[in-house]
Amino acid sequence: MAWKIEMKMMMMMILLLGVVLVEGTTTSSKAKAKAKATVIKGGAPHRNAYATMMYMGTPRDYEFYVATRVMLRSLAKLKVDADLVVIASLDVPLRWVQAMEQEDGAKVVRVENLNNPYKKQANFDWRFMLTMNKIYVWSLVDYDRVVMLDSDNIFLQKTDELFQCGQFCAVFINPCVFHTGLFVLQPSMEVFKDMVHELENERDNPDGADQGFIGGYFPNLLDRPMFHPPTNGTKLNGTYRLPLGYQMDASYYYLKLRWSVPCGPNSVITFPSAPWLKPWYWWSWPVLPLGISWHERRLQTLGYGAEMAAVLIQLVLYVGLLAVTRLARPNMSKLWYRRVDKSSTLMQMALKLVAIWSIIAAYVVPFFLIPRTVHPVLGWTLYLLASFALSSVSTNAFLLPMLPVLAPWVGILGALLVMAFPWYPDGIVRAISVLGYAFVCAPFIWASIVKVMTSLQVSLEKEAFFPRLGDSTPPPGINKLC
Repeated sequence: MAWKIEMKMMMMMILLLGVVLVEGTTTSSKAKAKAKATVIKGGAPHRNAYATMMYMGTPRDYEFYVATRVMLRSLAKLKVDADLVVIASLDVPLRWVQAMEQEDGAKVVRVENLNNPYKKQANFDWRFMLTMNKIYVWSLVDYDRVVMLDSDNIFLQKTDELFQCGQFCAVFINPCVFHTGLFVLQPSMEVFKDMVHELENERDNPDGADQGFIGGYFPNLLDRPMFHPPTNGTKLNGTYRLPLGYQMDASYYYLKLRWSVPCGPNSVITFPSAPWLKPWYWWSWPVLPLGISWHERRLQTLGYGAEMAAVLIQLVLYVGLLAVTRLARPNMSKLWYRRVDKSSTLMQMALKLVAIWSIIAAYVVPFFLIPRTVHPVLGWTLYLLASFALSSVSTNAFLLPMLPVLAPWVGILGALLVMAFPWYPDGIVRAISVLGYAFVCAPFIWASIVKVMTSLQVSLEKEAFFPRLGDSTPPPGINKLC
């Protein structure tokens, strides 16, 4: 019966993977066709621009490249009346630059990395080593106004009214510090040169990044009036605070599981969270409910064609591993038989460690092999397939009972379903439900661990490992699943 359960579970996962792969590939092809149609050549020049920046030197360069392209295409889909500009350092790969220019319709401005003089500060975070490149946006003097963006923004609607704001406008998502993930500015070479001068003189900067530097350059913004776009379309002068609806921190959403921001239009979502919880990672959903929103936009714009080759290779690998394990099961245990002196405690301990680490690896290794930016449904399905395949190897190699070894697998699947449940009234009920599920599962997981350790000890006591040369038949009954 155990092998029938394995086969049914395997077939269900393969079917789900196939559906997602077909959808992802089809959507990617459509997205490319739409992107080419969106790029307008020879049109009238725009007086305003949406800009973002890109630089190299972090472990997550590719992920931010993908995020930038999704944001560019999302803006193009909204038919914004502005140019799309990417301020890219000289070391950004040429193929990335060409993709953004030719496929995404962006104008790429190549710049040299600005030196960050704050890298010797005690609290300096090396992730922000090159974020000072953001001040290059003041050098885009071909435009009247520029909206500067980080790549982790999700646009819910067009925000062209921001081009009516003054010389500098930003949002306070923190009560006392404005956020540089989105701000409006009037380009000026005079301001740009002054900023570079202040940077070289190591102007006081509490965090050593663009946030602290720009915040210190505009210290009185908190006392400025709130921006309200004039109905006649004229541009304002001066500095203004932007309503919170232009930078809605994703953490605000998780309390009520809906947006309820009274200040201005609910236009832009930002994710100023830990780097590994950015929305483009496949594990971001359903852990964080808003992660799926970013992937919906990628599915509608860029697609997932870039990751499909790696996903298909892993799919074939894991399905092949399951098939080999299934076919080799009757003879697999013969490879492990040999009479060992019962006093060989060291050997038994080593075998225990190998068995335990193989089970742990079955749940940890796939997490690092799956392409980080695939769709969450595809990512989690591939993870479950991989952990199931690798667990089956441990189960058969060390003669362990299948269900206890798969207890974490079932627990992870259940946790995903609990977190993905779409009808929670608010975030508090959701958090209590997840904690309740974990509390209920804990005794079963512990019992499974005890069962696995007991079964492993029984196998060792049967001396069922490493066959003698010439031995062809294992002890009777040893092939049975525990």
